[in-house]
Amino acid sequence: MPHLLCLLLACAGRSPSPVESPSAGLQVQGVTIVGGAHDGQVLDVLVVDGLITAIGPDLAGEGAVRGEGLFLAPAFIDSHVHLAYLPQSAELAAGGVAAAIDLAAPLDFLAQEHGALRVLASGPMITAEGGYPTRSWGAAGYGLECADAAQAAEAVQSLHAQGARLLKLPVTSAPVLSEEALRAAVEAAHGLGLPVLSHALSDSEAALARAVGVDLLAHTPTEPLSEPTLSAWAEGAVVSTLRAFGGSADTVENLRALRAAGATVLYGTDFGNTRTPGIDLAELELLVQAGLSPAEVLAAGTSVPASTWGLSELGAVEVGKAASFLLLREDPRRQVEAWASVEGVWIGGERQAP
Repeated sequence: MPHLLCLLLACAGRSPSPVESPSAGLQVQGVTIVGGAHDGQVLDVLVVDGLITAIGPDLAGEGAVRGEGLFLAPAFIDSHVHLAYLPQSAELAAGGVAAAIDLAAPLDFLAQEHGALRVLASGPMITAEGGYPTRSWGAAGYGLECADAAQAAEAVQSLHAQGARLLKLPVTSAPVLSEEALRAAVEAAHGLGLPVLSHALSDSEAALARAVGVDLLAHTPTEPLSEPTLSAWAEGAVVSTLRAFGGSADTVENLRALRAAGATVLYGTDFGNTRTPGIDLAELELLVQAGLSPAEVLAAGTSVPASTWGLSELGAVEVGKAASFLLLREDPRRQVEAWASVEGVWIGGERQAP
């Protein structure tokens, strides 16, 4: 699944470039590296101009930070946020999030800058006339209403031209786009190299989303999923957002079942509707309840979304990648509570916190 979405992003002609930073240099000394090719090794990490330029023993560099007894882990990618709804990009970065996938915002959001935080955005959801979320929380431009398949396909073209990097389609109770219109929107998006996510919370909604070609569930569904629906999503992906729905037993079990069926799991918080800026420990604990090990939680927030979204500069502490990492007192491969033991956060080589 991540490979498919990388191909879609590549087709869009929008290959991500490394995060730029004016940082002159940084050396983290004698730190245990978490994840990636150097997992578990105690080494120095050298940073120049926002990029990791060397990893090895006894490196010489500027701005030394002592890492003995500490752990250096890649910064997270949150695969479901709403920054127009709660504009706290700086707070997310300070909390250890290097990139975020914004899944519904008014059109003007597509042209906004977000400081150190890398943001890939969908712009407004493409929805039916009067459809979700235009008569509720998203009344102020969070949905783009379409009457039929032709309008839905045209809306995709328009959003892409204005900078959308992905598409979000709600598949909900009525009013909802027809199956023909949903399929037309998905085909238009894929033709432009845009991955497609869907807000689909029931079994029938999740099944329809997959049937029309949707790539990812923007939330873990909240109603029990049938075996045919689970099988349909075996090669798809799901963004967790467990805490956003209260961590209900049905939702946690759905994530467990989707993962067992073969679906790719990505960490996401629905930030904006949830209110914890940075890495959300409560979401991590719910992922563990759904059967992920602490090491798998690490992957769901770092390497997996980096691959899924084509964010090649993120996801691991490795040479050539952005210097976006956290210095921790505890080992996050052993327990997710370690993500709360922060000694420092760097995004693109610039220290964000504390």
